[in-house]
Amino acid sequence: MASDLCWIVVLALAAFEGAFAQNPTKVEPAHYKLAFDNESVQVVDVHYGPHEKSGMHDHPGGVVVVINGGHLRFTDQHGAVREVFAKAGESRWFPPFKHKVENLGDTSYDAVYIGIKNKRAESKARPAIPPQPQVDAQIGKILGNILASAGR
Repeated sequence: MASDLCWIVVLALAAFEGAFAQNPTKVEPAHYKLAFDNESVQVVDVHYGPHEKSGMHDHPGGVVVVINGGHLRFTDQHGAVREVFAKAGESRWFPPFKHKVENLGDTSYDAVYIGIKNKRAESKARPAIPPQPQVDAQIGKILGNILASAGR
């Protein structure tokens, strides 16, 4: 009986955590704008003005490409703090994470976050046909617009 109750509590907590995932485009729309979305990826434009802060939010694992660099402070859900000096043009892989952000600099920070939404899609065999050209064109257009607006 006690073990049944323990499993119910564990399952309820897991469901509770998943139900309250904090999508940055929903909880932080001033900083995160959806640029492209499908069943495999979510492309998000990231913008933090000087000294702006976010609330706690989640990201799927993915790649961030920095457009305009900055000095940022990341605080994870456990309170661990990490400061980063992001440079324009660099890209980094991140596993899924939950954090809040503060731009410590006097200039705006801009980036593109390409989140992998479906791990099963990564592990499936690659299709025999290449990806649809319109998807590649859409992503190219989005990145071209971002770079153009950044003056690059």
